[in-house]
Amino acid sequence: MTFFFIILSFFLLFAFGLRKAHRNTYEAVLHKVQVGSPKDGNNAIRILQLSDLHLEKLSISPDDLYEKLKGEPVDLIALTGDFLDREASIAKLGPYLTALKKLQPVYGMYAVFGNHDYVLQGEPLERLKATLEEHGCIVLQNETKTITVHGQTVNIIGIDDFYTGRSDIKKAYAGVKNGINLVLTHDPDIVPHMRDYHFDYLLSGHFHGGQIHWPKPYHLAKMSKTLTERNMIKGYHEWDGKPFYINEGLGQTGVNIRIGSKPEVTLHLLSLPSVSQSETVKAV
Repeated sequence: MTFFFIILSFFLLFAFGLRKAHRNTYEAVLHKVQVGSPKDGNNAIRILQLSDLHLEKLSISPDDLYEKLKGEPVDLIALTGDFLDREASIAKLGPYLTALKKLQPVYGMYAVFGNHDYVLQGEPLERLKATLEEHGCIVLQNETKTITVHGQTVNIIGIDDFYTGRSDIKKAYAGVKNGINLVLTHDPDIVPHMRDYHFDYLLSGHFHGGQIHWPKPYHLAKMSKTLTERNMIKGYHEWDGKPFYINEGLGQTGVNIRIGSKPEVTLHLLSLPSVSQSETVKAV
């Protein structure tokens, strides 16, 4: 009888833990990251980053997303890949893009693709791109879009997915002008390969903070060839003095649970005209 109660207790604890791990997928956290000098807040660009929506396993509704963000001023929205990996999920993307568009980003919305997006091929992939563009999103595949913010030139450099071998850094930088370089890419493992390419800030995703981050980063952490060895799984980091950010992602992949990691939306306040290595980086 005692053995029975031990087994029963184990299964009850396991069921409770699994339920809590699933509930975590509904609890999106808004992180605010300040890059540069706090006194330059009036001369900065506010970048809202979402990554890894994984629409097949996304617990947060478009309305929930909008309600969380509607009070935040946004200059630019950056979507750093892995929207989906099934053709049937393309129809689910529109409502999320509509919700983001309601935030009225001053300088628009920009996107790059991730490894899961490239599960689609041919016409479905083109339809995914068309859906993004129909909602006012500029898709960057190894190319640059230049804007002017507070009189400063800002290059938005979209580098295609490194994990699937589609990155072409040289091509992406071909249209870069003198100014601030903001890089959008999916897989942060590209950062060590950018020694000869300047960026003031780089936004990425891909790892989900491990998604199952107990007792150490697990699941997606093993997808990294370089960064996870240095415990660069999520959040703000520097490589050769250049700052970059790894977003934990809004959705999940594999199993729809999170342990030691929450879905993340990030608002970056990037000071202009430059990001100095000596400046303070503050995560809230």
